[in-house]
Amino acid sequence: MELEFEGVSIDIASARIVSEVSLHIAPGDMVGLVGPNGSGKSTLLRSAYRVLRPTGGAALIGGESVWNMSAREAARRRAIVTQHTVLGAEFSVEEVVAMGRTPRKRMLDRDTDGDRRIVEQALDDVHMRWAAQRSFATLSGGEQQRVLLARALAQEAALLILDEPTNHLDVRAQFEVLDLLRHLGMTTLTALHDLDHAVSYCDRVAVMAEGELVAVGAPTEVLTPQLVHDVFGVRAVLDTHPITGRPRITVASAAHGPTTTAGDDARAPASTPRAEEPPGHAT
Repeated sequence: MELEFEGVSIDIASARIVSEVSLHIAPGDMVGLVGPNGSGKSTLLRSAYRVLRPTGGAALIGGESVWNMSAREAARRRAIVTQHTVLGAEFSVEEVVAMGRTPRKRMLDRDTDGDRRIVEQALDDVHMRWAAQRSFATLSGGEQQRVLLARALAQEAALLILDEPTNHLDVRAQFEVLDLLRHLGMTTLTALHDLDHAVSYCDRVAVMAEGELVAVGAPTEVLTPQLVHDVFGVRAVLDTHPITGRPRITVASAAHGPTTTAGDDARAPASTPRAEEPPGHAT
């Protein structure tokens, strides 16, 4: 299942928050959406959630605008994990994950053995089956986030959209979630704050700044020291992780010292690349 934003603009209270963003996520790709706070990442994602209707352009899933399909059909095609989800204290973890089966069932259908197996597998995938009978409200923030990911997996949608999925997770749990997302092989768009996670796990990254898409492409080609300095205001070094062998990005305050180190200049563009001419894979 592919996801595409075609010239999406979003206004809130007469203010332009997202401006003419065009981005294509191919089937099976894991794309990281990065940018400073207030850059428009979450607002863009909400246009694919059917929460914020674009002022201009369209968010397409499988070639069809999400606003031209029913909420049920949209839920069959894509699952979402947001930053903030409020559920009643009466729901158990198992019940929360079982909610993911709703788009696959008719009104008043009871849970089947097949539904229960899918729920159990989703809980196993996020290492939360031990809490199946616990009240969702009694879990820590990180545990709740993993349960919400399990609920998304239980939908069996081909597209997964996540807004900061590693928020509130400890270091080990962050890696477990990201490893799981890679292992699933689903079409995935995830907003991330940690640039190192984006470099290490994503097939491509899309960089937003002030509501615009400023660069799209392979992580090591896009997240150059110059772009990271221009967009995020910090220094950066790209190298290889000594343990995993994956690309790694290390950042530091730009308050002191040069913005690049020896050898970085050859990799840094003269200015921030624009989405019209992104390095790497164009969209």
